Parts: sequence; structure tokens; C-alpha cells
Amino acid sequence: MTNQPHDILRSIFGYEHFRDPQAEVIDTLMAGQDALVLMPTGGGKSLCFQIPAIARPGTGIVVSPLIALMQDQVAALKQAGVRAAFLNSSLDMQQAREVERQLLQGELDLLYVAPERLMMARMLDLLSNAKIALFAIDEAHCVSQWGHDFRPEYIQLSVLHERFPEIPRIALTATADEPTRREIITRLGLNEARVFISSFDRPNIRYRIAQNPGGAREQLLHFIREEHANDAGIVYCLSRRRVDEVAAWLAEKGLTALPYHAGLDSRERAANQTRFLNEEGVIMVATIAFGMGIDKPNVRFVAHMNLPKSVEAYYQETGRAGRDGLPSDAWMIYGLQDVITLRQMLETSDSDEAHKRVERHKLDAMLGLCELTTCRRQALLAYFGETAHEPCGNCDTCLSPPETWDASVPAQKALSCVHRTGQRFGVNYLIDVLLGKTDERIQRFGHDAITTFGIGRDLTTPEWRGIYRQLIARGLLAVDIEGHGALRLTDACRPVLRGEESLWLRRELKPARIKKTKTARAAAGPFTTERDQSLWEALRALRRKLASSQGVPPYVVFHDATLAEMVALRPQSLGEFAHISGVGERKLAAYGEAFLEVVQAHAV
Repeated sequence: MTNQPHDILRSIFGYEHFRDPQAEVIDTLMAGQDALVLMPTGGGKSLCFQIPAIARPGTGIVVSPLIALMQDQVAALKQAGVRAAFLNSSLDMQQAREVERQLLQGELDLLYVAPERLMMARMLDLLSNAKIALFAIDEAHCVSQWGHDFRPEYIQLSVLHERFPEIPRIALTATADEPTRREIITRLGLNEARVFISSFDRPNIRYRIAQNPGGAREQLLHFIREEHANDAGIVYCLSRRRVDEVAAWLAEKGLTALPYHAGLDSRERAANQTRFLNEEGVIMVATIAFGMGIDKPNVRFVAHMNLPKSVEAYYQETGRAGRDGLPSDAWMIYGLQDVITLRQMLETSDSDEAHKRVERHKLDAMLGLCELTTCRRQALLAYFGETAHEPCGNCDTCLSPPETWDASVPAQKALSCVHRTGQRFGVNYLIDVLLGKTDERIQRFGHDAITTFGIGRDLTTPEWRGIYRQLIARGLLAVDIEGHGALRLTDACRPVLRGEESLWLRRELKPARIKKTKTARAAAGPFTTERDQSLWEALRALRRKLASSQGVPPYVVFHDATLAEMVALRPQSLGEFAHISGVGERKLAAYGEAFLEVVQAHAV
């Protein structure tokens, strides 16, 4: 086997050209230097360590946080003809001993190991007796104690540099702002590493965020049926109960929807994840317990039924859509209760004040992204220190610019009502006072006699909820820390309350019905002719059959993008088939004839 990186790229992985900055990263490792790589999901991070691990003498040791991710990547590597294995708790003792033997005998190109196992004295001793090509630390943001996926075992990985100082290391992540990058460098001892930061932009993902006026499940169902029928997708919910409810409801409506959260039996969780990976058109309804390391490339949409805690979490979760580069959707609906719930969770957590301060900043940034009236992609990239000079044209605020209005007077009424009622009540009560509702509770507190009683009848309940949500998002109101949802004034509200500063807010509108578009549906049915669509379905059917016979996910055989290229180019010989992107020598030999037969059968 050749040890030239470009030859490996072509012969094993089936690609003609490296993407920026893959070649430079690989050259760095080939020269024995360390690297820190920040690259968006779907940007080709894995090749940055897989190719030099194959090319360099010895075995590349990959630190990976999840069993599912290890199994997925090893299955894909074996399909391409790479000698790969993993060591984790899914193996029995005899299987683990065989992998260890292969490592010591130099029979592996790549070995995937969990950080917990890697830190065991026995494992470190084993590595000391093996020829190691490099260490790759995947999902490196797990080292950050301020991050959303913190794994304490990752902090100990600095031992690799201390114990194996001559072996190059590469740390990789798709999610890291500037403070997290600094923490990764410090904790992993990567002070001498070359840092590679790719664009965080995922231009194939359309970002859409809408306020929840009620009927969120119906809106989700309409979105899926109209734009993603028979597509794979992930739906994130804040609570386990909500996951169960939404999954059951979607299933009742005829969709293949499965729940995933930490409260489920581990066997049911594993079975649902396997179905999601191996079957077409499965929707996983999950808490954030699901997703890190999920390699499924043809997830066509990620939907959020609640507000994520941070921009990093939102970026990483939405990044699970469209890893294959084909058009995909990031769809989110959120409401005032999400804002209140997350504020309460943050303030009542056991974290110290420094941690809470960081988390407040992250939540504020997430709220700011939601309430934007300008391009969402520009703001998302700016959060990660990247400048997009033009609006993207592929987010909801670009495609349907939101209306804004001078809400200074209604905001004064809303703030004044908080003040007049003693800063002791939640949103629903405050709106009832503004609308002049005379119930027993309002009369008991005497709030039917205050100056703000009934002064808000010119607006509807949803409009007032929108005003309060935006006032909280902008920091003019705070949620109490006792967990009762009462609102209180902040110092930032005073200029608005006194009339010294005007306030422009998004106008609350009913979510527009978005027409089914070719862009949004491109992956499930990207072809305009019946002839092409027929071939597409036949190729997918063959892929399913081959994958099923081997017990691997369909995308491990070929990605959707590779099948789409077969439809577009219709190769007529093995020579032509070899030039399809994603077809390496091993896959050409294993699958070329079968796929050519299907292509030729649809020639007429």
C-alpha cells in the first residue's frame, strides 16, 4: 500500500482532491508536529488523522468519546479496506485480547479507544510496547469545563504528551469559541501545535427560527410532511417527557419516530439508535443525550422544539444535518417559557458564580441569535470569530425579512406593570392585568385598581407574550432565581421606562407556510425527471440490500452524494465508475459490478 497521502486519498477513500486545509494538516502530522484542527461537521476532519495514520509507520490511536462513533468509523474504514479496530466495553475479553495482539503485531492502521480506557495503566503500558503513528483526540471540546459536552477524562489526556513526547498529536473539534480553543491548548499541552481554523460556515444548511404561538407539534408535522417526507431527521426536546410525547404523537401520525433519552432502558436506546443509523427515513426524537459522534451523513433536518442553552450547542446539534453537503434544514421553534425555564435552571444549578456568569453570557447570545432581524448566518459565524461580509440568502431572515415596529410605548406599559405589581408575578398574570381581566386573584391583590390595569387592551395575549419574551431576551427584565417565574426589572430597562430610549422589536406574526422547495427537498428527491428518480430509488434499494447483508448502515456502503453522482454521470464501465467521488479501490472491487448493472438497467 502506498504511503503518499494523495494516493491514499484517491485509492482508499475515492476522492480526487483534498479540501482546505486537509493537505496542510496531514503534512504537519507527517512531519511529526502537533496540530489543533477546528473544522465544521462534514468538513472532513476524520481524513486529517486517518490518512497520516495509514501513511506513517505504526498504528494511529484515536481517542473517541462514544462507542457508537467508534463502531461507525471502524465499519466505514473496513469497507474502504483499512485495517481498523476499536477497544471498548462492547467487546468480550477474547475479542479485546485479539485487538491487543493485532496492535502489538503492527496489524492495525487505526485503533479507536475511549478516554477512560486509554487512561488505564495497563493500556498505557500496552501502547508503550507498540509502534504508534500518532494520537488523535476527537471531539476535543470535551476538555472544556465551560463547554456543553464536558468529559472529565479528557483533562487527563495531557499524559500522552508527557509519556510519548516524540509522537505527534492532533486534537479536532467542530465547536470551539476562542476561550474554549485556549483551554484545549492549555489542558492538552498543545502550546507548540499548529492551529488550523476552517470556516465554520455550513452553506448547505438553511437556518430557520420561529416563535411558538402554540401548536408546535402541528407545525413540526407540517414541516416534515411538506419538506422532508421519508427523510432522516433529529428532533430535539428539552425534557424526557416531551421526547416521549412528541415521538408517540409523530408515530400516531404515521411517521417512523423513535424516542432517545437517558431515562430509557439502555437496550431500547441502543436499538433505537441502531434503527436510526441503519434504516432510511427514521426520525429520532431526543434530548441532547443523543447526537455527539453520530456520523450519519444523510440527516436532512434537525428540528429544535425548545431553545438550546448556547450557540455552541445549537451549532453542534444543527451541524448533524447535511454532513454529506446536500441541502438540509435547521428548524427551530421556541417560546417565552423556554427562556424562563432555562434561566431558572441556570440560576438554581449547583454551579459556582463564575460558571453561572459564563452560562448567562452563552444563553444571552443564543437568545440574541433568535431575536435577530438580520442574517442569522452572519451572526452565527461572528460568534465564532468569523466575518461573513454579505447576508447568506439561505436563512429565514434573509428569505423572509421580519417586520419590526416601534414598541417603546407597549414596552413601557409592560415594564410598568411589572413595577406596579411588585415584581412578584409571572408573565401570564402580568398579561391578565394589562388586558384588564377581573379574576379573584387580581382582585385579592388589588391589582384591578392600579394604573396599568387594562391599559394593554389594544394588543392580544400572543403579542404581549412576544413583548415580554423580547424584553427578557434583551436583558430589560430578569427571571427570579427562586424558580417561580416572577419577573423583575433590571437597570438596563430604565432608559426605556423613562422614555429616554426607543425600542424596536420584531413584530409577532403567525409562522408563514413555507412552500415546498427544490432546495429543501434536494436530498430525498433531487431529480426532476421520472427516469432519474427511478434510478435513484433503485440505487438506494441496492445499497440497503448490500448494507443489510453485512450488518452495516447504508451510508457506510456509499453516501447519498455518491449515489447522486452515479445518477448524474451514469457510468458505463468500471473505469468510469472508479471516477465517481467516494469510490475507492476496495469499494470498486466490492460493489462496482452490482451498481453498474443497476445503472445500465435504467439506461433506456
